[in-house]
Amino acid sequence: MVSVLQVTPALNAGGVERTTLEMAEAITRAGGLALVASAGGRLESDLEAAGGELFRLPLESKNPITMAANAWRLYEIARDRGVQIIHARSRAPAWSALWAARQLKLPFVTTYHGIYNARSGLKRLYNSVMARGDVVIANSEFTRAHVLLEYHLNPARVVAIPRGVDLELFDPNKADIAEIAAFRTSWGLHSSDKRLVLILPARLTRWKGQLLLIEAAARIEAKRPSALKVILAGDAQGRVSYERELEAAVAAGGLQEVVTITGHIRQMAAALAVADVAVFPSIEPEAFGRGAIEAQAMGKPVIAAGHGGFAETVVDGETGVLVPPSDPEALADAIERLLDMTPEQRRAMGLQGRARTTRLYSTLALQTATLQVYERLLGDRI
Repeated sequence: MVSVLQVTPALNAGGVERTTLEMAEAITRAGGLALVASAGGRLESDLEAAGGELFRLPLESKNPITMAANAWRLYEIARDRGVQIIHARSRAPAWSALWAARQLKLPFVTTYHGIYNARSGLKRLYNSVMARGDVVIANSEFTRAHVLLEYHLNPARVVAIPRGVDLELFDPNKADIAEIAAFRTSWGLHSSDKRLVLILPARLTRWKGQLLLIEAAARIEAKRPSALKVILAGDAQGRVSYERELEAAVAAGGLQEVVTITGHIRQMAAALAVADVAVFPSIEPEAFGRGAIEAQAMGKPVIAAGHGGFAETVVDGETGVLVPPSDPEALADAIERLLDMTPEQRRAMGLQGRARTTRLYSTLALQTATLQVYERLLGDRI
């Protein structure tokens, strides 16, 4: 039985949060104690369902006084609940978690969920906490290579464990028919609609490439009217000015009937089931990019920027198409390539993606590999 305290800023939406919940489930299933310290959020009920216990702390704060108070509270939680391992998943809370772990002489694990830019010495120091784990988990080989290059760590301390996808939830044969119908209705898709449905499932932030997709769609619509329906599935999480910029770009391109901005979607499997193709035109390299494997698990071809984690998860010409980053013309060409395929050809590409994702990127594989890291650290201390 292992007792683990996971430390993360919030529990709203995103790969960090989903992986936190998945590990809470795995720890509980293994008979352990799954504690999570976080500011909380919309996924609190999901954590409870996974068997986890939440300690609500302002761990998203970068205020030094708040971080110090968080460190002391994490120390108390870990001491009082018999925690054996502290696992940090983001930089600000990781500094508090590191102090608590060192005071209690507990193993400290970090997961590198992103590629953190360091444009100054101070920022590099701030980022470096994620390389101070007794074991550093990287969410892709791309991320692992970055960590080793940036911090010159012993390679034995850095292990790549790709994010996983819930193959039971993201199963095209189990998609909820009522949810699919509701999405089609709300997105203005009728039974006779012949448009190619593209979905970009990601929070609304500039580097995710929503503006690129709007520009590519405008290029195609100018040549082939009524060829596309584009779904931007994600919320702005406070980025009101960027959301308004997207709306202005849609209006400027005359794409009001083409592009729909949906806000946050909980039933992502059903949303993906509606789409023909998933698109991920990220401007900056994704450390992993969970959305691409969720889409492929649902049997959907993927168009993605050919850098970062997508270069590992998407096989160009087999499970999707990789395009040069920040190139709307290349993105439009890739969309037209899939537009010109028959439904059967797109389905065959999607099936290859489903098979590869099932083989390489299951949630169970992530859970098993992470539990093995915990067991190794505890074994080293016996």
